[in-house]
Amino acid sequence: MGTYKVSYRYASSLLNTAFGKNVLDDVSKDIELISSTLEKNNQLILALSNPIIKPNIKLTILEAIFKSRINPETMNFLNFLIEKKRENLLGDIVKIFLVLRDEKLGFVNVNVKTVMDFTNEQVNQFKNNLEKLLQKKVRLRFKVDQNVIGGFIAQVGDTVYDASLKHQLELLKKQFLLGSPTLN
Repeated sequence: MGTYKVSYRYASSLLNTAFGKNVLDDVSKDIELISSTLEKNNQLILALSNPIIKPNIKLTILEAIFKSRINPETMNFLNFLIEKKRENLLGDIVKIFLVLRDEKLGFVNVNVKTVMDFTNEQVNQFKNNLEKLLQKKVRLRFKVDQNVIGGFIAQVGDTVYDASLKHQLELLKKQFLLGSPTLN
């Protein structure tokens, strides 16, 4: 079985357990903490992936880092991963968990590039319009990018909404070159 399928099964199992035991908020915060810790610490990833390091040492490492900071349910899950020799998949599992959680709760993450920061009013209006369009709750992540010139570029999963001035000018240029019937 591929690593994605295995990671998906573990992430799904953790999500269902957390949801069933009514600790989804706590487990979600724990998984976000684990995810950010893994992103910042490549040595931890290497230690978890190293087959020479014994499972009890890996568990000791994870307990030293997380035990006092996370829910016992999440710590039990980490222990379970080590017992099943799947700790090398922890990074993939946490990413998939966060995606599955967002799907279950009806959230979608939207990455937005703009040439300058939006005002609070613009952010609220933009968020409301996206929520109507996508029929989901939206979490916006803004990034200022000087290459956008004007407007915005929003990415939702694999879909890109390019409302930048640069893109609009490119479309207009194509219409001129093709001799669009709408242009005289």
